[in-house]
Amino acid sequence: MKKLVLSFTILLCFTCIERLEAEHWNQFRGPNGSGIATKSFNPPIKINNENIAWKTKIPEGLSSPVIFGKKIFLTGIRQNKLLTLCFDIQSGEILWERIAPESPIEKVHATSSPAASTPLVDSKQIYVYFGSYGLLCYDHNGMIKWRMPIPTPKSRYGMSTSPIGYKKTLILVIDNDENLPKSRLSQSKIIAFNKDDGKPKWTISRPHHRSGWSTPTIWNNGQNDELIVLGNERVRSYDPATGTEKWFVGGFSRETIAVPVVGNGHVYISSAQLGGGADKQIDPAPFWKALLKFDTNDDEKVSRTEMIGDFTYPLRPELPLGHPGFGIPLPKEPNRRKERIDGILRWVDANRDNSWTRDEFVNHMKFKRGRPLLLAIRSGGTGNVEESHVSWELNRSIPEIPSPLFYENKIYLVRNGGIFAAVDAESGKPLYRERVSGSGQYSASPILANKHLYLVSDRGQISIVKPGKTFSQVHQYDIGEPVFVNPAVDKNTIYFRSDTHLWAFRKK
Repeated sequence: MKKLVLSFTILLCFTCIERLEAEHWNQFRGPNGSGIATKSFNPPIKINNENIAWKTKIPEGLSSPVIFGKKIFLTGIRQNKLLTLCFDIQSGEILWERIAPESPIEKVHATSSPAASTPLVDSKQIYVYFGSYGLLCYDHNGMIKWRMPIPTPKSRYGMSTSPIGYKKTLILVIDNDENLPKSRLSQSKIIAFNKDDGKPKWTISRPHHRSGWSTPTIWNNGQNDELIVLGNERVRSYDPATGTEKWFVGGFSRETIAVPVVGNGHVYISSAQLGGGADKQIDPAPFWKALLKFDTNDDEKVSRTEMIGDFTYPLRPELPLGHPGFGIPLPKEPNRRKERIDGILRWVDANRDNSWTRDEFVNHMKFKRGRPLLLAIRSGGTGNVEESHVSWELNRSIPEIPSPLFYENKIYLVRNGGIFAAVDAESGKPLYRERVSGSGQYSASPILANKHLYLVSDRGQISIVKPGKTFSQVHQYDIGEPVFVNPAVDKNTIYFRSDTHLWAFRKK
């Protein structure tokens, strides 16, 4: 009888903790990574200059703000020093700033940052991950509680996965391009750390996975909890208490970023084609048009002698030449750059005349990029459940970076160009595809608060949309500064991190 009472007490304690954390925007994309604020959170819908409660200058970084109580936290980097910062909710005043132990700064893509992972905060502590160092744990007053150095993984673009909490543990996915010693298998793994002291509780290897940029999700499927981890080419389910693998589904691209979301007895997983393709059928015209900017002699070809300056293989032709995301990254060192371009030339140059024609390029675009994919997966099953537990698949309107959002049996997606789509979560049938006022690239995921969807483009253009079967944008606002990360919300305020400021827009 005493054991039964004790077990019930422990279960009740964990349930209370989970409910408490759900009332705070305490991790990447808010409660359980869903992007959905609690019903008591009512930030302003008609955002305007009069709603600006404060704005505070901040260092560079790409972590999203997180909130617990009257404090808001984020990370940054200044003069090669990795920082954790705490702000007062009411005034925006910086309450404290802590510098991570000195360590070599990891190499990241030009559009990323060494401070890209979002902290996790609970009622007692804040947990911070830097790919360059490892994990740091502070109390809410900035007092260090523990440190856990972790070797910097080899990552194509730099680390950006964020820690999540599960009961008394902190779970971190460390996918890695580095091989195990004398092996072709990778060093990728998941580690669950004890929140109290940072000591590992369990570790599970992921030898067939390489670098990825997604953050995992906990899925309570009605019978038990699952840890859902999207990696390159596959999504896998694990037992979050032990790390034991349950099932997997393949078909995703090499580069996966979005956070899995749950609802209606399913987990929904998305990834664009390699290079950001949102639809199954790629229109080659914009890609070839972008390449013709290098055709200096107007012969409708791109020769090796014209592959100079900002030349690279285009992946996102809507971006300007020279933008880090336009195409495949190339080395800066001249000899290595020459070798890389020579290799890219050979990919496409079928007749070996040291130039590309339109036909050669279009044929090459058919190489395996993976397909744009949104899957609805039911709970249960073991091993490969592609045939048995996938309810539906969609190959249209799939974002590259932003995660999907599930709300009232619909899934909402926003992608580059401000293309906003709604999908019926029961059937996978598209409900609409429209364009919001915010244009250009999208990195931040949609969030929902006060019964409205908030979208923000990289240019800092906010679009507010009413959820439902039909498209209805109700408001727009331009912050005037680039915004690349997810907003955070509390009971009456929405917070945006721009590239230079943390903004608070408060309901009057």
